[in-house]
Amino acid sequence: MFVTMLAMAALLLAAPAPQAAPTAPGAPATFADLAEQVLPAVVDITVEKTVQSTPAIEEFMRRFGPRLPGQDDDQQRPAPPRRRAGGGTGFIIDSQGVIITNNHVIEGADSITVRLQGGQEFKAKLIGSDAPTDIAVIKIETKRPLPAVKFGDSDKARVGDWVITIGNPFGLGGSVTAGIISARNRDINTGLYDDFIQTDSPINPGNSGGPMFNMNGEVIGINTAIFSPSGANNGIGFAIPANMAKSVIAQLKTAGKVKRGWLGVSFQPITKDLADSLGLKSVEGALVADVTPGGPAAKGGMQSGDVIVEYDGKRVTSNQRLPGLVAATPIGKSVKLVVLRKNERKALTVKIGERNETQLQASQDGGPATPGPGGEVTSLGMTVGGLGPDVRESLGVPADIKGVVILNVDPMSEAAEKGLQRGDVIVSVSLEDIDSPAAFAKRIETVKKSGRPSVLLRIYRGGGFSHITVPFGR
Repeated sequence: MFVTMLAMAALLLAAPAPQAAPTAPGAPATFADLAEQVLPAVVDITVEKTVQSTPAIEEFMRRFGPRLPGQDDDQQRPAPPRRRAGGGTGFIIDSQGVIITNNHVIEGADSITVRLQGGQEFKAKLIGSDAPTDIAVIKIETKRPLPAVKFGDSDKARVGDWVITIGNPFGLGGSVTAGIISARNRDINTGLYDDFIQTDSPINPGNSGGPMFNMNGEVIGINTAIFSPSGANNGIGFAIPANMAKSVIAQLKTAGKVKRGWLGVSFQPITKDLADSLGLKSVEGALVADVTPGGPAAKGGMQSGDVIVEYDGKRVTSNQRLPGLVAATPIGKSVKLVVLRKNERKALTVKIGERNETQLQASQDGGPATPGPGGEVTSLGMTVGGLGPDVRESLGVPADIKGVVILNVDPMSEAAEKGLQRGDVIVSVSLEDIDSPAAFAKRIETVKKSGRPSVLLRIYRGGGFSHITVPFGR
């Protein structure tokens, strides 16, 4: 027994010690040197805001608040405005104290306080902010130069690259987290300029406005949002790409506001259905749904149905990227574009105009329609009729718009599934304009005989245009 135990002990002593798991190829052994390099330029931001009373608070004060002399129970007791504190993160880009953060961090703030990593606090002033991109520039005054960081080229960042993010989550300033770039060009439905970098580096409330660094210590993104049912980190965070932010920041620093380039088109993404109906080889580009008469694109020869695949030398791989590219273009610059028109590449030159952010698209509700002249045609699960004067008046369709009106849609049809509805005006079929039910039916038959799996319809609805594909059958 004793000998057996000695033998087992000898075997255990002779066994090699467990080795640490090897570092994954390409993974840094530590982020410590990088964090030490960039952390001094990251700041914590605290804001105070005056919040006006809400109807619920007013009702609470009416019931339970202090009574004024001569005031009975039914009289309103006004609730005084309340002070509310909030916070976020920022980073210094200039040794003189210029700081970048999110617009939503400082929006409506009465006071902004910046705390450096050393603990010093300074009052900051707002230089400028831009709600559409959620970017703000603030500044503090100091007697000594401050550590600053530089922007990198976010277009060079690839899915799978390592990144670190630094922020002030839940008031825990200077928190460093690491992860990878999970995806590019994310549209999370926050606005026209959605083109986010997605990361799994933990981002929590309080990280807003903080920097995302590449392994060279360059800022390639501004942390701005998370996807989380609970409100805390769920491994899905989003950052504004540095290349989008740089042009916005430059204008905010000099003018306090942003002027954006304007192309004068509305467009929609290329889906698999759209690509099939257009005969495209790949699901890339932005499909032009409408061209503003007299706008830059119209003057440059662009047409509805064109697919924009290149803008100013850059590939348009998705429609999310195009608004940011146009917006960042200097006003008055002549830009070369490449479009696919009926599957042929065509080069255009467009002189970019200035976008008017206050312009509102007219919106009208489509009412019931009655058949106009030209008879009725049923195809693709819907019945269409001509655009007579009464139909135009009831739907608010301008006189210069030609086409046919949808009178009825079979609820079990592909057309209904794609969202077509009574009152829609079909102005073209697979990039050819139509002006009567007969022309509609003839074009449908031609496209079907060509072997295409679906037909592309250009629709006028509520003052705007869009393209919808309808398959010929299941």
